[in-house]
Amino acid sequence: MSFRIDPRLPLTGEVRRILAEEIGKALRHLDAARSRPEQGLHKCRKRLKSARALLRLVHSGDETFCATENQCYRNVAALLAAPREATALIETLDRLAAAAPKESADGGLDAVRDRLVARQQDLHGGAGLEAAIGAATAACEDGMKRIESLVLPDQPEQAADVLAEGARVILRRAKKALDRAGARGEANDFHDLRKAAKTHGMHLSLLGRLWPTPIKARRKAVDELGERLGELHDLFVMRARLEAEDEPLGPREDTKLLGKLLKRSEKQLRKSCLAEAAELFGDSPKRSTRKLARKARDDLASPTPHDETNASAG
Repeated sequence: MSFRIDPRLPLTGEVRRILAEEIGKALRHLDAARSRPEQGLHKCRKRLKSARALLRLVHSGDETFCATENQCYRNVAALLAAPREATALIETLDRLAAAAPKESADGGLDAVRDRLVARQQDLHGGAGLEAAIGAATAACEDGMKRIESLVLPDQPEQAADVLAEGARVILRRAKKALDRAGARGEANDFHDLRKAAKTHGMHLSLLGRLWPTPIKARRKAVDELGERLGELHDLFVMRARLEAEDEPLGPREDTKLLGKLLKRSEKQLRKSCLAEAAELFGDSPKRSTRKLARKARDDLASPTPHDETNASAG
């Protein structure tokens, strides 16, 4: 079984299968997070993102189900956001230190790191995390029970249109976010671009051979862009923490080097992310998915393994 829609099988069954697999894995990672929150929470949130990307891909086929379940898993991810962010901030600080070994060698980031570690330990301990994991687990278990109520068009032409529309919506969202990020450069613009790029990357995996052009190079480029946009997002979050009045990272003498490294890294990542995103999402979303719709109609209309067996037997 895999995170890929088999075009030889009915779309409803394939989406139910993949959704059940992703939520099942999310539940296992939630259970693991009780003893190892750093890894478990991150892996659970990744599975929830995969499930939501699938729901976005087939949204037009069952709008009520997909909208409701997407919101459900968005809420679950929000329950786990603060503990996961605590770990991500430490990882971000360590990346900044690794990129500037000489400047950080004298311990200029140590005081900030100590505060981030203390915050992580506070969020990963006690009843708060257990309550969040319990609520997330209950929501995912309820979601598993609802999967069988999903009904999508299984006729080849209609199924192809559903998949093409889902892919087109995300490409359109990516292009709009790219335009805004280039024009305004706000943190939210880059965050929207990151979410669209991540979702598109998952759509490439789900569509597999249905995508009309060689997929391997595009998938690699999208994944690399997603990683860089993720790093940029972490820098924005760190800067917000640095500038927050209610939860500062320390006095100026402790955060001076951090501010300098943030500014330098942010400038570099902004430039590279915009250039890479323009290569991937600069084209018209409608033109990009027109071939997808045609190819999907052809592939989805091909005989199923059962049909081929019967034809051979006849």
